[in-house]
Amino acid sequence: MDYLLIVYAIGALVALGLYKLVWLVWSTSTSLRHLPGPPNESLLRGNSKPIESEEDSVPQDRWVQQYGHTIAYRGLFSMRRLWTMDTRALNHIMTHHNIYQHPLHARYGLSRVVGPGVLMAEGDQHKHQRRVLNPAFGPAQIRELTEIFTDKSNQLRDCWFREISKNGGASAQVNALSWLGQVTLDVIGRAGFGYEFNALNPEGETNELSVAFSTLLSVPQQERRFFTFLQVIIPILRLIKSENDRKAEEAQATMRRIGMQLIREKKAAIMAETLEKGRGIERKDVKERDLLTLLIRANMATDIPQDQRLTDDEVLAQVPTFIVAGHETTSTATTWALFALAQWPEVQHKLRAELLQVATDSPTMDELNALPYLDAVVRETLRRHSPVPATMRAAVEDDVIPVGTPYTDRYGRVREHIEIRKGDLIFLPILALNRRKEIWGEDAHEFKPERWENIPEAAAGVPGVWGNQLTFIGGPRACIGYRFSLVETKALLFALVRAFEFELAVPAEVIKKRTGSITTRPVITGPDGKTKGSLPLIIRLYRA
Repeated sequence: MDYLLIVYAIGALVALGLYKLVWLVWSTSTSLRHLPGPPNESLLRGNSKPIESEEDSVPQDRWVQQYGHTIAYRGLFSMRRLWTMDTRALNHIMTHHNIYQHPLHARYGLSRVVGPGVLMAEGDQHKHQRRVLNPAFGPAQIRELTEIFTDKSNQLRDCWFREISKNGGASAQVNALSWLGQVTLDVIGRAGFGYEFNALNPEGETNELSVAFSTLLSVPQQERRFFTFLQVIIPILRLIKSENDRKAEEAQATMRRIGMQLIREKKAAIMAETLEKGRGIERKDVKERDLLTLLIRANMATDIPQDQRLTDDEVLAQVPTFIVAGHETTSTATTWALFALAQWPEVQHKLRAELLQVATDSPTMDELNALPYLDAVVRETLRRHSPVPATMRAAVEDDVIPVGTPYTDRYGRVREHIEIRKGDLIFLPILALNRRKEIWGEDAHEFKPERWENIPEAAAGVPGVWGNQLTFIGGPRACIGYRFSLVETKALLFALVRAFEFELAVPAEVIKKRTGSITTRPVITGPDGKTKGSLPLIIRLYRA
């Protein structure tokens, strides 16, 4: 009898999932149908083939040129997706974050990497976490962290000195992507929660947390998009575990165990200090440098209302979020900066001349931000090589999106708004908007830091939180750690460009872009046909 009940229950869940799948496909196939766009190529995969075979945003750029700046194309099961370059429409989407949220399948897939922290939280939970976390990422706090950025950047510089020395003292070849991944992991470990990964010290003992984090990032999320989508619709499929799933769960358990240990240790240290002072902690006492201690201390302050505190689980959820957001995006951005500098020696030379005017190897945040050409190089890197090329939202209710520029629909009607139905999928085209020719001119696809000396008037309408671009998006869900990332990237470039000259170790056309679960990395295809994340650079000591 029990066996039959289990069979019936499984059958009911599968039937319910299939019903939800059919309803979702039918409902989304009838929405956004008035928008122009490319013809459907496949009932199952829609227009996915060119998107997967070409670099990010290239097919969409082509369709926008052909059909207009507001289009719909087909994704999985031929479901339409909105892609608009209209800045007024994008501003509406980002500011109405309670309507436009992360799609369930993206939330389910990414949460296995970053957990339920501020990056994945929605609605009131996101608002609550964001309010508590905001002070930790303000200018004053980043100013305090800059010494960590410069210390680790100089440590990487010294590692590269040793690589050249081992190679005879003239030059060496390094995989910049790998090295930058190590240094940014060390930075977020110390700056994020006072933890030493020692990633730049490979001769040390294997770090358990570092291994767990590397395991999570190495799980091929992109290759399981279809199955992940089905797992959201049919929850019983989540019981099917691959070897990668089991590895990811073990890594998550390790991160949770170590994270809770860190929280307990920091709480104990704070309580001991409280007993020594003979009074409770107040908000004005919060002066720690690492973000986790700052968060815990603020969370324990007696003058903070209960509704502004986070639970231990909510604090713990920020640990993988800090690691991923503070490590993956910054390492990738700095890698693309070196890729660009290696191709443009005159930019590299001009930047180095500016950096060498600074009399110290360990500049402050204010000194880094006072360097105009360094700022221009970072801005241009993040514009032209946005680490996160696009992000998706799903409407949780019907809406009407206004547009700044009217468009002509499939039926020849001029429209001044986009009708949205619950469940519709919408892309925020970060990279595509950042290099839009109507904003930046005909040379928008070129790497040209000098463009920041005279910013086009049209760029003022880009609804991003920073730099007249969409790299850190905008609205209430704008990247909370953008100041952290910017100053860390500047510190890394400051140390490396002052010390070395760079050139690509392979032809530029060999290096392709591939988007993983979060960022777009440089990859090279090996003789076996497999791609590997890599940016091989030849580095030489700079001699004045």
